[in-house]
Amino acid sequence: MGSIIVSKSVLNGSVRCPPSKSYTHRAVFISSLADGRSHIINPLISRDTIATIDACRAFGVKISIADHELIISGKNTLKIPNNVINVENSGTTMRFVTTISSLLEDGYVVITGDESIRKRPMQPLLLALRQLGINCFSIRKNDRAPIIVQGGGIKGKDVTIDGSISSQFISAILISGVCAKSEISMRVTGKQVSKSYIESTINVMSKFGGKIKYSKDYKNYHIFNNRYIATTFTIPGDFSTAALLLAAGTLVGNNIKISNLDFSLPQGDSKILEILKKMGSKIVINKKNGTVKVYGAEDLDGGEFDLSDTPDLLPVVAILSLKSRNPVRIYGVSHTRYKETDRLRIIASELRKLGAKTQVLTDEIKIDSPKKLKSARLDSHNDHRLFMSFTIAAMMTEKSFVEGVESVDVSYPSFIQEMKTLGAKFS
Repeated sequence: MGSIIVSKSVLNGSVRCPPSKSYTHRAVFISSLADGRSHIINPLISRDTIATIDACRAFGVKISIADHELIISGKNTLKIPNNVINVENSGTTMRFVTTISSLLEDGYVVITGDESIRKRPMQPLLLALRQLGINCFSIRKNDRAPIIVQGGGIKGKDVTIDGSISSQFISAILISGVCAKSEISMRVTGKQVSKSYIESTINVMSKFGGKIKYSKDYKNYHIFNNRYIATTFTIPGDFSTAALLLAAGTLVGNNIKISNLDFSLPQGDSKILEILKKMGSKIVINKKNGTVKVYGAEDLDGGEFDLSDTPDLLPVVAILSLKSRNPVRIYGVSHTRYKETDRLRIIASELRKLGAKTQVLTDEIKIDSPKKLKSARLDSHNDHRLFMSFTIAAMMTEKSFVEGVESVDVSYPSFIQEMKTLGAKFS
């Protein structure tokens, strides 16, 4: 696992926010199930989204990559893949492929991924699919990948699913449920986490003609039986990535302007703007132009932040706490233990290396910033969001090492180069 040396830096300039990873996943899968040719404008091309593109191609969908565009010819009838589908490190790809595999008329699909993927939970989705008449199982009998799904179509009408681990399970059934053999009523049990990602799923489905009804609390759904219609869809800038850039501007910036943001489409991680304001960061928002300008802060206020619907903000708020005068409490984040890594545990251990005091409970973390940050060797455990967050934090130290540089191609392949352009000192 490669590492970089990070020295104290001051950032200035402008950066175009890369396209949304979550919207790209959804648009590719849905257009693959649509009748006709769709155009996906401004997609994110990264390791995770390439895993989704390759998975859809395995089902016989024709996808071509042009300048800032994907041209996707969807299929009414998916073909049985010739080989195992390897989703690499992409949890979204794994969950969505699992339900889409059930739409095959016949045959079996084997789904696996890297070491991290083979540790991620799948039980709620497998249990739900069995309720819908699908034969699916974990070959190691541990409810984790590798997974085998038998085709035959979704036949059931009622399903209950646990929403407390990942919203991807619900999104997966919503996307494939439109193509089921009958209408589906779905009820979510437990605390529904990451509701904003379900909102994004429903938004993309509606753009392609998918019809569902749902309750305000995102606990009850009725999925109508129809086909998606090919269309042109533009991927917005990714607020999950914008949050990292805004944190960099706040912690080590003079001033940074971030463009390519779309405030009209639902993205839960836009909550970072509210969090930064609460912590005392100076930001200027121009929704018409799709830009946010952020200015460096000498220090920040602390606070308490519920991230149950925005788990990808955990690493961002955690590093912001390193400049906070008062303690920071982040709660509602037990489900971050089931991401690429146990993010809650790793953040606590790595921030301690920098001199912070951290306390982890089942569902929360408390962070007290040190008077002065120590230089350290930080290990991201090859988790892309942790690597980028730790790298930004390391820019506040005299000289630190951050391991896991190759992970950035999961969501932000140009991260290192763009940070250097803004003034980051790496070697």
